[in-house]
Amino acid sequence: MYKHILVATDGSPIGERAVEHGLKLAKTVNAAVTLVTVTEPWSALDMAAETRSGNMFPAQQYEAMKAEVAKHILDRAAAKAKAAGISAETLHIPDRRAGEGIIMAAEKTGCDLIVMGSHGRRGVGRLLLGSQAYEVLSHCKVPALIVR
Repeated sequence: MYKHILVATDGSPIGERAVEHGLKLAKTVNAAVTLVTVTEPWSALDMAAETRSGNMFPAQQYEAMKAEVAKHILDRAAAKAKAAGISAETLHIPDRRAGEGIIMAAEKTGCDLIVMGSHGRRGVGRLLLGSQAYEVLSHCKVPALIVR
């Protein structure tokens, strides 16, 4: 059925549920797994404020912090895969919005299913905060399984 499942997580409880569900599905169908997390690009306004306050290297510090957070998220997900007896690759997509990064990862890895969580926002919350799951569903050619 599925040969390669991309499991996206941001480390949140909903992202963790997506990891657990994606790993169970992968084990059931004997699929390869790639665990992915995406980190947002830095805000130029925030970086300008940091520079004005005397921090001369805000972009480098931000990138280092985001890489460390991504490593922590992926290490936790990889530990769950290992505990389930599943070999999984990890992938960090930096400087992208989550939906865009997940689509990039799907294309890069050649997966045939994406498993990701959704907060299920509706109305004004969705308009203001956006929906990364909706973006993936709307723009990706790969099927997606949304976990809530």
